[in-house]
Amino acid sequence: MKKDSVFQHLFIDYYSATPKYLQLANSIIKAIGEGKIMKDELLPSINELSFEFEISRDTAEKGYKHLKKIGILGSVPGKGYFVKNTEVGQHLKIFLLFNKLSPHKKIIYDAFVASLGEMASVDFYIYNNDFAFFKRLIHNKKNDYSHYVIIPHFLDGGENAVEIINTLPKEKLILMDKLVPGVEGKYGAVYENFEKDIYDALEQSLEPLSKYHTIKIIFPEYTYHPVEILKGFYRFCQQYAFNYKVVHDIANEPIKEGEVFINLMENDLVILIEKILATKLKVGKHVGVISYNETPLKKIILNGITTISTDFQMMGEKTAQLILEQSTEHIEIPFYLTQRASL
Repeated sequence: MKKDSVFQHLFIDYYSATPKYLQLANSIIKAIGEGKIMKDELLPSINELSFEFEISRDTAEKGYKHLKKIGILGSVPGKGYFVKNTEVGQHLKIFLLFNKLSPHKKIIYDAFVASLGEMASVDFYIYNNDFAFFKRLIHNKKNDYSHYVIIPHFLDGGENAVEIINTLPKEKLILMDKLVPGVEGKYGAVYENFEKDIYDALEQSLEPLSKYHTIKIIFPEYTYHPVEILKGFYRFCQQYAFNYKVVHDIANEPIKEGEVFINLMENDLVILIEKILATKLKVGKHVGVISYNETPLKKIILNGITTISTDFQMMGEKTAQLILEQSTEHIEIPFYLTQRASL
């Protein structure tokens, strides 16, 4: 096969969040597994790849070096890279669809990819909580994947997500982070129980919360966050006789003594801290702060911010485990309270 004919079997999707070098490597593995690229076949040069796909030479070379590292390619000085090994084994090809990028999603992604190992290829897409884009991506990607892993959070249109998800083969489907009512058949899931999680976390905080009379949750009016969080919040406050309020815009909310604030978004936490620092109130004594999602900085800010958070590392690892074991189990990920000086 001529080198230039190899290009018809290679593909880079410029809308994908998967690094281009991995897309290149994965398409070569796929072509080898399908017998379209043969053993000892010489592959296009770094310069040819760079020109054909409009990628940097470093990106093209990184793709080849990745395949050389895992034993698929060899190289000869002055001649280039060739196919050294066609025993690629059972190759997993995974369609991974996240609602957005964030530090916590990166933890999930890194744990997921690391747990799958070298012989799995992941096509990674982000739909930015946009249902129309979510729908288009799934409709365009319903072929040629061993698994579909989806995080289903939307700003609008999410009530119709079940119809789109039900078009996918259930034995290949894994829902991550959130269950979607109405999804039919046997499929895998690694999820948070949003209503139960916040209720249990606040219940664990009863002793420090007893210093305060009102709990306010900062919950943007236009958000992708599940309403189950509010259900658990309401249930806790009513059960333990706290005054409570849902705050849609923290920038316009007064800060008063005896109040605890729960924030979901990192931007809201910054605004909240700025507003508290502008008062004479002391965090952890006059006003309390609880923040969703553990990050290293929250161990330091204001001598430590109390957090409630799921185990994102475990979420990625367990999702990979379902794929490797061909399981349709539903796994609820634990949720943790980390109490610090802010409460």
